[in-house]
Amino acid sequence: MVRVSIEVRSGAARFRVGVQASSIQRAVSLVKGLHSASDVRVIFPIDAEAFFGEEPSARADPTAREQPKRVAA
Repeated sequence: MVRVSIEVRSGAARFRVGVQASSIQRAVSLVKGLHSASDVRVIFPIDAEAFFGEEPSARADPTAREQPKRVAA
């Protein structure tokens, strides 16, 4: 599992989403699925301390689907 910040842009609107997923590509795909009409990109540099998320077995609900989490911009 990895954690990355993703920026979503739609016209003049812009916000960031924190995502934990199995890969960077999967994180982008999750956000793009929710915001298909927007420009979605990974924010670099990636925070090295937060990059590796919890293992799926360590989550409170192992049956829960991966969901992007919004963070303050």
